[in-house]
Amino acid sequence: MTFITRFAPSPTGPLHLGHAYSALLAHDTAMAEGGTFLLRMDDLDQSRARSTWEAQIYEDLHWLGISWPTPVRKQSGCQADYDQALDVLWRKGLLYKCSCSRRDIKDAQSAPQEGAPQFGPDGLIYPGTCRPQTRPSGPRPQNVTLRLDVSQAIAGHDLCPHFTPRAGENLGVSSFVETGPHANTAIGQYEFTLEFILKQIGDFVVSRQNMGASYHLAVVVDDQEQGVTHVIRGADLLEATIIQTLIGWLLHDEIDQYWSQPQYHHHGLIRDDQGKRLAKRDDARAISKYRQDGASPADIRNLVGLD
Repeated sequence: MTFITRFAPSPTGPLHLGHAYSALLAHDTAMAEGGTFLLRMDDLDQSRARSTWEAQIYEDLHWLGISWPTPVRKQSGCQADYDQALDVLWRKGLLYKCSCSRRDIKDAQSAPQEGAPQFGPDGLIYPGTCRPQTRPSGPRPQNVTLRLDVSQAIAGHDLCPHFTPRAGENLGVSSFVETGPHANTAIGQYEFTLEFILKQIGDFVVSRQNMGASYHLAVVVDDQEQGVTHVIRGADLLEATIIQTLIGWLLHDEIDQYWSQPQYHHHGLIRDDQGKRLAKRDDARAISKYRQDGASPADIRNLVGLD
């Protein structure tokens, strides 16, 4: 079986121990499987991406002993691929323009219905302020924020989107998923009811103004274009897999063989002494800082438990 995995950092800051663990785990697994490890730059947000951070990512990963084929795919140069997927969803009548700011959404959620969830895997659950009464028509609008009409997307479907975890994955790493509908462990799939998708995810963004695509849509398209068969990433992204599985499910429903779903493995997170997940702003734990202090690649492996 072909095994292709990837590591896809954003060049918006230094790599830290958590990144090192994820990259090394993916690389080691690919090598053990006789497969391919890809590096990709998730640089959609050009307002934050910096060439200096990108160069340091290459330097840090090479120092760790990680190699990859070139050229590296960069999201900033792949808008045509994202446009194709957006056009599919627009033609199906599943997208609509949204002009709401984060403040608008927060204000709309200030008096939620009793018992209704406020947060989903994409942040505050959108209350549907801009959702049209009829399907939009005409050409897909450009340079606007577009949301996916989840209720319209799942209407008339009996089947549920699901994703297949890599063998041995602990599905209990996320409280969001623990409270969701069932894990069908007998066949190794995690399945979501359509009602769950509608109520606990809501209409999420697939294209942002001045950015061209959302993270979730871009990742689905990138993985498909690169033939990724296995996604190895942190447990903090397990909830995002629900959205990405839904996007791919909708694209596959329209274009036969457009989307070949990867297997997903969500590993544990590297945390500090207080149990807090490491973030890019935690520069004291940047790989470059360890290098400056004389650490070796073997020391980093030891620190993240991969020695």
